[in-house]
Amino acid sequence: MEIERKHRANEAERDDLVAGRNPVIELLKSERPVDKILMVRAERDGGSLSKIRAMARERGVPVKDAAKEKLDQLCPGISHQGVAAFCAAYAYAEFEDICRRAGEEPLFVVLADGIEDPHNLGAIIRSADAAGAHGVIIPRRGGAGLTAAVMRASAGAAGHLPVARVPNLTGAIRELKRKNVWVYAADFGGQDWCTVNFDGAVALVVGGEDRGVSRLVRETCDGTVSLPMRGAVGSLNASVAAGIVLYEIARQRLGIKAR
Repeated sequence: MEIERKHRANEAERDDLVAGRNPVIELLKSERPVDKILMVRAERDGGSLSKIRAMARERGVPVKDAAKEKLDQLCPGISHQGVAAFCAAYAYAEFEDICRRAGEEPLFVVLADGIEDPHNLGAIIRSADAAGAHGVIIPRRGGAGLTAAVMRASAGAAGHLPVARVPNLTGAIRELKRKNVWVYAADFGGQDWCTVNFDGAVALVVGGEDRGVSRLVRETCDGTVSLPMRGAVGSLNASVAAGIVLYEIARQRLGIKAR
């Protein structure tokens, strides 16, 4: 019974996966959003795999090398033929969609820099929606996309809050700054989070689980905010840290005075 439950849980996590050469080709022909394609390195040359690689390049879909064992694990009992694709559960928004959602309000945006755990990304999207953010921006490469697992972890928030995917975050940050948005990285060595003035248009960058905010992204931001760490553990889960800072931003935007 325990083995059967684990198998069913694995199937539930893989309802965003398409495996096999012809199925992936047909997926790329469709209008369904595709997050990434995994391809066995030894299988990368010639035939239908070259066609998949070309189609993916045309659509801007990342193709990543993967070990055959990895695909075997992801696709139990399926003839994956050296390739599998992860589909997005929802279509991505455009950066302009997030700006339009703000309307007359000062823009409030969250950027996820290399968040690879779908449960973390889903939790960040859920907190961003609850705190009143107008949208979330994620990179095309180097992080989780809008998979079914992310949708579940967001408790459906990813279906309501615009999530835009951009070629790189530094370009998105520069565009936000041109719109007079102050951009802060949530990372070590910054200003105490509760002493920062978050009035006006603001964006918060949340770093990946292992490395935090990348150096170039951090240098492109206007400043860095940090949470005090007084215990034996040196860091918080990315989504937990994001939720704390997002609600400080929400508190200031709502004009609620701290007692």
